[in-house]
Amino acid sequence: MDLQYLVREPQNITPETTVLFLIHGYGSNEQDLFNFIPTLPEDWLIISFRAPRLSNNGGYAWFDIDFMSAENFLDVPQAEEAVQQVLENIMKVSNHYGLTNNKTHLCGFSQGGIIVYSLALQHPELFSKVACLSTFPEERIMKNMVKDKKKLEHLRFFISHGTDDAAIPIEWAKKGAELLYDLSAYFSFREYMAGHGVNQKNYMDLMDFFKK
Repeated sequence: MDLQYLVREPQNITPETTVLFLIHGYGSNEQDLFNFIPTLPEDWLIISFRAPRLSNNGGYAWFDIDFMSAENFLDVPQAEEAVQQVLENIMKVSNHYGLTNNKTHLCGFSQGGIIVYSLALQHPELFSKVACLSTFPEERIMKNMVKDKKKLEHLRFFISHGTDDAAIPIEWAKKGAELLYDLSAYFSFREYMAGHGVNQKNYMDLMDFFKK
């Protein structure tokens, strides 16, 4: 299935052009993270996908969520399908632009971050910088997680979370830091005085991460 997306193309695109894929959260749309564009490098290709499902609040969703149940917080089969859809569309976009010798970065917020974790840790050879915002890793959709440290050592993770997040408890986010630590992956874990969102300091730190 071809996902709809917004694109910001740089002036010149070569096989080495860096691409950043933005994966929005539950109930949002492709415009949300696309607002990051003014402060991202001008020579990057930036793609923001729209999730294929309608959510209950009028936006879009990658998979159903049950906010009342910690054990069944996400619909696992739908989430697995979403990960595969995003992967296939990343490959299609990369092929369309002839990107063969480039860096591919990921940035996911909340539900989108769950997908980003799954992609990066199951297909580390495809990615470089990985930003996981207000989210957590769901190991039930990472059945093929790579645990070979040599295959993970090139990845760089940025994990951020609000201390007052009422949608996803910060304890869940810390599981991501613990997982990456156990895998000997390079990561930074940052907490912010915020709810379920990205405040100004978080945003500035995220931009620093991508520009380094």
